[in-house]
Amino acid sequence: MYPFEADKKPLYNSRIIDNYIKLINKKYEYIDISDLLSYAGIELWQVEDQGHWFTQVQLDRFNERLTILTGNKDISREAGRYAASPDAMGFMRHYLLGLMGPAKIFNLLKYTASNLTRSAKFEAKKISRNKFEITVKPYDGMREKPFQCENRTGTFEALILMFNHGLPLIEHPECIFKNGHVCRYIISWKESRSSLWERVRNLLAAASFLSCFGLYFIYPEFALNILLPLSLSTVLAMSWFVERVIKKDLNSAIDVHHKTSGSLMNQINLNYNNTLLINEVGQAITRKSDIDKILAKVIKILQNRLDYDRALILLANDDQSRLIFRKGYGYTDEQLKLLKDTAFELDRPESTGPFVVSFREKKPILVSNISKIMESLSPRSYKFARKMNTKSFISCPIFFEEHALGVITVDNVKNERLLNESDVNLLMGITNAIGMSIYNAILLESEINQFKSVIQVLAASIDARDPLTAGHSAKVTEYSLGIAHELGLSMENCEMIEIAALLHDYGKIGIADSILKKPGKLSYEEYQQMKSHPDKTKAILDRMNFQGIYKNVPEVAGSHHEKVNGTGYPRGLKGDQIPLGAKIIAAADFFDAITSKRHYRNPMPVPHALSLINKEAGKSFDSEIVKALESYYYKIHPDHRSADIADEFNDDLKSDDHCLRGHKRTKTNKKCTIEVVDAHHGRPKSVDANLVDYSVGGVGLVYSGKEMLPGTRVHVDINDMSIFKKMAMVVWSASFGPSTKLGLKWSYYLHA
Repeated sequence: MYPFEADKKPLYNSRIIDNYIKLINKKYEYIDISDLLSYAGIELWQVEDQGHWFTQVQLDRFNERLTILTGNKDISREAGRYAASPDAMGFMRHYLLGLMGPAKIFNLLKYTASNLTRSAKFEAKKISRNKFEITVKPYDGMREKPFQCENRTGTFEALILMFNHGLPLIEHPECIFKNGHVCRYIISWKESRSSLWERVRNLLAAASFLSCFGLYFIYPEFALNILLPLSLSTVLAMSWFVERVIKKDLNSAIDVHHKTSGSLMNQINLNYNNTLLINEVGQAITRKSDIDKILAKVIKILQNRLDYDRALILLANDDQSRLIFRKGYGYTDEQLKLLKDTAFELDRPESTGPFVVSFREKKPILVSNISKIMESLSPRSYKFARKMNTKSFISCPIFFEEHALGVITVDNVKNERLLNESDVNLLMGITNAIGMSIYNAILLESEINQFKSVIQVLAASIDARDPLTAGHSAKVTEYSLGIAHELGLSMENCEMIEIAALLHDYGKIGIADSILKKPGKLSYEEYQQMKSHPDKTKAILDRMNFQGIYKNVPEVAGSHHEKVNGTGYPRGLKGDQIPLGAKIIAAADFFDAITSKRHYRNPMPVPHALSLINKEAGKSFDSEIVKALESYYYKIHPDHRSADIADEFNDDLKSDDHCLRGHKRTKTNKKCTIEVVDAHHGRPKSVDANLVDYSVGGVGLVYSGKEMLPGTRVHVDINDMSIFKKMAMVVWSASFGPSTKLGLKWSYYLHA
């Protein structure tokens, strides 16, 4: 039925259909509007959206169905004429009246018509002061219908009726539906009362002058003494009357102008404030590179500066399959949960909700009264709208160039102010700035992720040389970031430390495997080779083009073996000479190294390792960083914290009488027996062991069996050493082959 592609193009603004709907609600209340719109393939929310355009097919079907339902073949002309009513025009009627006459309206017609239709070109030609010729020529390929010609005629009548000139005379000498090339309308109307009386006054003055002039040569005395004064009096009286009529008309026009100018001034002020707001949003978010911070700033500005009860921002996920709630305000906890749990599907063609349509078509949607479109919603959308208590809303797409990114939606639930086109314009201005910032943030995030992935591959390539050190750089990075967060460092500094930590051992690429993987103690020469890896790291990283705060990466990574007391390497820096990031990585590197298995030793238990690193606080490591490391570790491993293991042992380390530090450890090889108390059943288990060293603070022994958990209580019976009491606690445990070595701390002991 519609073979032409032009029939499917969006040609007619929704305000045309909206005018029909208003007429139906006013005069034809019995008509089911939902059924009418459904027949035409139109959604009610599309009619509410003044930025929506309908196709020729939709308009044809709408008129076809409406003509049948009303039984009025002239319904299109009636709808056009209805445009003059205050219900239909509102503020626009006052604005047009402020232009002071239909002539000016017709002069502007060729410019204003394009706001309602894209199917034809309008031209206006003035014939006289109250007569115009209007020519309408459809564009190539357009196929208008006769009812549209009737609708135009009714609209022209409406334009004249607005100015109280009465019904105009409209002649239609040429019509495209009667073999004409164009539709030509000759429109004439009665002049205003002031214009009519002004013309009578002018004719009377001219006639009086000619009469006096003619009679002067025949009856000079009559002409000068009687006719001339009488004519002057009559003309003056007529002029006075005409001036009163003109003044009255002018006062009416001034009143209209006053109302119009006041509304326009309010609109100008609103536009100015909106421009300032858009500029404020733009300045605020262009300084942000994190998407969540951008959205949080936008929501804060909307909440503080605008009078919307609620607002939300939905962004598309990575594969553009759904819209996901990101930020909002004004919603209850239950409504927020609903927003977070609801999937707005983008990859389903049958999804036609306003959010999805706004995103897909990259155009705003204004629904001033949702009750009018409830019947056209799907059951799922209807249920969602009811739960959200939505009354009216605006959805605007967030996009940059051709890339759709999301949707911003505002609505009012308590505020009685109706949402209108100016709200749409404001939000579209804001979404343009949001779209640019989000798109730039996505690109930046993508570049950063790409950069970090390269760094991670480089770090992993070094760790992979030895299975025992695989993952070392990642663990050091984890601990370093944990410390940095505990210290409250900025995100920028954390990101720089992250890169430096990942690459801190990259200089080991220049160290031979025979040294890196040597199971025993390194020789002096080998140790000097190993100590060169920080310099090698810095030299390699200096060749990379780091920018911004990342310029510090080579220096930080190359200084992670410096010590705060100046005894570190490669340059012997001390205190504040060492970059903060290097101090953090130094502690993280040491902690992971001693708690991980190496070729030359087994891993040290965490409590022992933390105690050891605490002993080096203020010497090898910064004290605050050591505290931050311990705090971070126990935050992510709260089950590892034990008063028996940590607090008691640390207290003993600080005691002069109970401290292993300062007491000479004596090596020996004596037989002993330990009885382990089963924590669950309380039954002692006797195990034979060999004492390998001892001091007044504790002992080290070896036995055949599994490792014991730090904090385990044991009774120790050592042959020929009864000077020691028998209660002890396991501090650390390490297996090598079939045997296990224990470090025990005496709970009580006596001097000889």
